[in-house]
Amino acid sequence: MLELYFAPGACSFVPHVGLEAVKAATGEDFKAILVKLHKSEQKSPEYLAMNPNGQVPVLVVDGKPLNQIVAICDYLDRRYPQAGLLPTETWARAQALSQLAWFNNTAHTTFTHWFRPYYYAESEATQAEVKRVAAVELRKQLERIQDWIRGAVPFWFGARVSFHDAYAFTLLRWGGFAGIDPDSLPGYKAYIERLVQAPPVAAALERERIRLDTFKKAA
Repeated sequence: MLELYFAPGACSFVPHVGLEAVKAATGEDFKAILVKLHKSEQKSPEYLAMNPNGQVPVLVVDGKPLNQIVAICDYLDRRYPQAGLLPTETWARAQALSQLAWFNNTAHTTFTHWFRPYYYAESEATQAEVKRVAAVELRKQLERIQDWIRGAVPFWFGARVSFHDAYAFTLLRWGGFAGIDPDSLPGYKAYIERLVQAPPVAAALERERIRLDTFKKAA
């Protein structure tokens, strides 16, 4: 059985949804193992032996750990093509992997600048500037995603849930923390409202006990 180490609301939601889609398509179950980031479980010697970066997700396959979302998604898609997690045509698949990499190394990193500005600056004033700039850039990136899903019927690649759908949910949810109202991205929000009704997404949301609403409206 595959094992997924995840943290609620983290980017591990992407393969989490993928594994639920695999389960729905094939009947093959997986073991979801909670990592409590607030208790620094990701920094334990046992966890660092699997992922020296101290991050989620980790996918364990036959006792061997696999790190990094793009690699995990590629592995799951190749192992379970019947789940339809990525396009099968060569060019379309390459384009999908390009988008997935952009999610992971660009939009995701922008949120990290907002969420952990102390990684990038020492003074409080500079950290505040890092957060401000990151929030503006993240808004632009969410608008790009909204353009990408303009023709989603009902999901990114059609009828089946994909990794892209799960990452789109994650990024819009993170945007709320950065002060981006999902109501200001109506097409994006409507797409997510359809998405959360899909059984693989609903199952992952229930296990992680999270929801989209993280934006705090002014009183």
